Amino acid sequence: MAVDLTPRQPAKAYGGEGGAYYEWSPAELPMLGVASIGAAKLSLAAGGMSLPSYSDSAKVAYVLQGKGTVGIVLPEATKEKVVAIKEGDALALPFGVTTWWHNTPESTTELVVLFLGDTSKGHKPGQFTNFQLTGSSGIFTGFSTEFVGRAWDLKQDDAAKLVSSQPASGIIKLTAGKKLPEPVPEDRKGMALNCLEAKLDVDIPNGGRVVVLNTVNLPLVKEVGLGADLVRIDAHSMCSPGFSCDSAYQVTYIVRGSGRVQVVGPDGKRVLETRIEGGSLFIVPRFHVVSKIADASGMEWFSIITTPNPIFSHLAGKTSVWKAISPEVLEASFNTTPEMEKLFRSKRLDSEIFFAPN
Repeated sequence: MAVDLTPRQPAKAYGGEGGAYYEWSPAELPMLGVASIGAAKLSLAAGGMSLPSYSDSAKVAYVLQGKGTVGIVLPEATKEKVVAIKEGDALALPFGVTTWWHNTPESTTELVVLFLGDTSKGHKPGQFTNFQLTGSSGIFTGFSTEFVGRAWDLKQDDAAKLVSSQPASGIIKLTAGKKLPEPVPEDRKGMALNCLEAKLDVDIPNGGRVVVLNTVNLPLVKEVGLGADLVRIDAHSMCSPGFSCDSAYQVTYIVRGSGRVQVVGPDGKRVLETRIEGGSLFIVPRFHVVSKIADASGMEWFSIITTPNPIFSHLAGKTSVWKAISPEVLEASFNTTPEMEKLFRSKRLDSEIFFAPN
């Protein structure tokens, strides 16, 4: 049965004065459930704070806008890492990590963070389940005051007061003058990679640029089990038709700009043809071939791939399958003439995966 691949925008799950949490639902985007992928977005206003929580899924976080602070407590750690974050930062968040997020009170823009991750071991395939440590929906609101008091070595009255003292759920706005820990430069090492400043893995003039996250430049990617990349293509440029040849799904969020996308599956059937624009998310099924062409504004997207060191095969350009196949096989496969085979092979000799407009 065909699955709807139409790109979707997220819906607000909860929020208040301090910000909001948005998520994509497998009911609206069925491929999330098929691929067991979760997708969500956190938006914090100036002074907003996302309360400490952990998730049932390993994730990659990408800062779409603004700057702020994230607190990270790795499993069995005795001290949190306090990391300064800004637009373009990518972080790998393995299972068992507790995080809090904060946008500074003096900020003039919202802090917006995208989360993409593997939900195959989670409670709901295709959707993150986050466990709040405090607030009206916090874990300890479910325990009796006897259990909380014993756990924290507090009198039951004090335990009840502490658990109920935060009426908000998930996101708050800090009161004026309230301070949180300052970021520690050393804590950033190995925790974040800025994709807008990192060395480019691909750089094609007037075509596009790519930064790939992998186990080399962000080691925690191995624990998350996902690869990721940031792709920016210029006005009217094309991203070569290609596919993930290691049985991975591609989950793509359009950061800014717009363009067109086509996806082709088995039997040469075009399963998706649509315009895509900033804020939308779509998923390419395994082994399906995808290609994109940017509008006049260009296009930028952040993707995860469901393997930590993905391998792609391209079907156009100098690194394509066609350049490796012998002339005789190409002639027979296309049922064409030697002259047409030579013409075909003579094209795209210098172009790799992005093609600038003629």
